[in-house]
Amino acid sequence: MIPRYTRPEMGAIWDRQMYFEFQRRVELAAVNAWARDGRIPADEAALLQRASFTLERIDELERTSDHETNAFVDALAESVGPEGRWLHLGLTSSDVLDTGLALQLVASGDQLLERLDDLSQVLTRLALEHRRTLMMGRSHGVHAEPITFGLKLLIWIDEVRRQRQRLCDAQATVSVGKFSGSVGTHAHVPPRVEEWACAELGLTAAPVTNQIVQRDRHAHFMTTLAGIASSLDKFATEIRSLQRTEIREAEEPFEEGRHGSSSMPHKRNPSRCERVSGLARVVRANAQAALENVALWHERDISHSSAERVLIPDSCMGLDYILWLFTNVMRDLRVYPERMRANVDMTGGLIYSQGVLLALVRAGMSRQDAYAIVQDHAGTAWTSGASFRDLITGDSRVTERLTPDDLNLAFSPDPHLKWIDAAYERLGLNEDAAPDAPAR
Repeated sequence: MIPRYTRPEMGAIWDRQMYFEFQRRVELAAVNAWARDGRIPADEAALLQRASFTLERIDELERTSDHETNAFVDALAESVGPEGRWLHLGLTSSDVLDTGLALQLVASGDQLLERLDDLSQVLTRLALEHRRTLMMGRSHGVHAEPITFGLKLLIWIDEVRRQRQRLCDAQATVSVGKFSGSVGTHAHVPPRVEEWACAELGLTAAPVTNQIVQRDRHAHFMTTLAGIASSLDKFATEIRSLQRTEIREAEEPFEEGRHGSSSMPHKRNPSRCERVSGLARVVRANAQAALENVALWHERDISHSSAERVLIPDSCMGLDYILWLFTNVMRDLRVYPERMRANVDMTGGLIYSQGVLLALVRAGMSRQDAYAIVQDHAGTAWTSGASFRDLITGDSRVTERLTPDDLNLAFSPDPHLKWIDAAYERLGLNEDAAPDAPAR
């Protein structure tokens, strides 16, 4: 991921120095497990804890060996002297690479969970603030019935919670290591050594492997990131639509000194939300490559390796960035309740047509007859701009069946607000609810 779209916290996890540092931890966990098993003298295992490397030395060695792991192990070994012979004992490259990758994915998952919690808190605050902010609900982009801006945000909060749980599940799926040797038979590393080494690293030993940890685990993680990115795309697309000049019910923050266009000084574009949508496409595309990596030859090949070096860091950093970006958009979102209300009133009550229809049905009229009457007046109001309510209350077929109270209720948003209040209760967001982060 290019620096423009990399936050420092996530970038540090995928930095090349840290890439090898995670592998150093893996090698030393194996050393400690072998010492516990009695294969390596305890004093020599202790000396190996100071093993170190430099990127320059690894690169120098790799120019000759053309093998990254061998270059890395050699660099470690020469930093400690004779005790270096115990490094990489019984291991194959994938033991180190896949277990190190698991550590990176766990750290990345923790960072992404923090981002999701931040977003959930911001959305919760906004949802509580706009619990009663009336606005238009739209289907097919056309005015449907009234909702509140809070309801729109409740939908997002519920979705973020689901995505959080999916990420926890995916993180658990990749939180496994392996120290099982060249084709996974444990011929040179007993399972107890694998279990001890994984435990030291905070991982679970994969129950069975060949030369690699199976890539369905990584595909699960990557498709989960793609799903989260898609939710962000959905949320950002909604803000982009609400910011259109013709609607203008909400807009992303526009700080003093910011420019919307190089040529048109009046422009205030939803460019940050557009950036969220654009990078979400990258994360989704990477998930496809992760799925392709599941099918490998026999006990393994390395066709997955080159792809993973690009797609896994890019997706972790890209998703981290757009979570951070969209959370900041929502934290300082500009909301225009007056404009929302004006749009609700724009059609002279047309949006309450279903309420009138159902009131007539409850009063004894057939649904077909009621639908025809209401649709006829709605069509007249739509084309002429006349008040739909005036047309309805001027029709004796309606007024002989419906009382003024019936009509007032039919043309009221109260039934919608009552249901929305219930939705808040179901999500545990009461009037005094504090937007605390969920427990880890």
